Amino acid sequence: MLVHIPGLLTAEEVATCRRRLDAADWVDGRITAGGQSAQVKNNLQVPEGSASARDLGDIVLRALGRNPMFNSAAVPLRVYPPMFNRYDVGMTFDTHVDNAIRNVPGGGRLRTDVSSTLFLTSPDEYDGGELVIEDTYGAQAVKLPAGDMVLYPGTSLHRVNAVTRGSRWASFFWTQSMIEDDRKRRLLFEMDMSIIQMRMAVPDTHVGVLGLTTCYHNLMRMWCTL
Repeated sequence: MLVHIPGLLTAEEVATCRRRLDAADWVDGRITAGGQSAQVKNNLQVPEGSASARDLGDIVLRALGRNPMFNSAAVPLRVYPPMFNRYDVGMTFDTHVDNAIRNVPGGGRLRTDVSSTLFLTSPDEYDGGELVIEDTYGAQAVKLPAGDMVLYPGTSLHRVNAVTRGSRWASFFWTQSMIEDDRKRRLLFEMDMSIIQMRMAVPDTHVGVLGLTTCYHNLMRMWCTL
């Protein structure tokens, strides 16, 4: 399931991130890649654990917490601290799959059920750099406005096309969901969106709204793992 979340960050938050990233130290992105991914990865990243990464990550985490669509689509249990990458001209990340388990800085581990890319540069600032995700409908090329985010299953093969002009900046991270199965997450997300649409058309006390809401929460009880 691919989900486009528009305007996760405000224009002011995007500008703040851009200023901090412009002054940040960048290192070879292969330091956070697995053995196989490191062979096809060519980009730059802000070092994990740096003051810039922590401060910028807090901005992203606060935005996630206030966004109903993210919480509905991901059903988050734990979110990996957001990281930040950069693709300059000629840089790319060839086809790969994300590691299933990540060691969380500070301790613990996280299963990467949902992958996220939050765009921090506008499409007109660079050429190339599309995030290409392979799903059941074929390859989907994603290139979104600054502040927008895409969610997709961590099981997906994906790549970042080579940048041919400008520079592409983004935040990326993973979520361990309370709903491990992507098919079940999709069903619950679609049901939740239908409930929201129905509540805009009829009173909350309408029998249809009550029935759908009851089904939604009972499925959550059946399928959630905490």
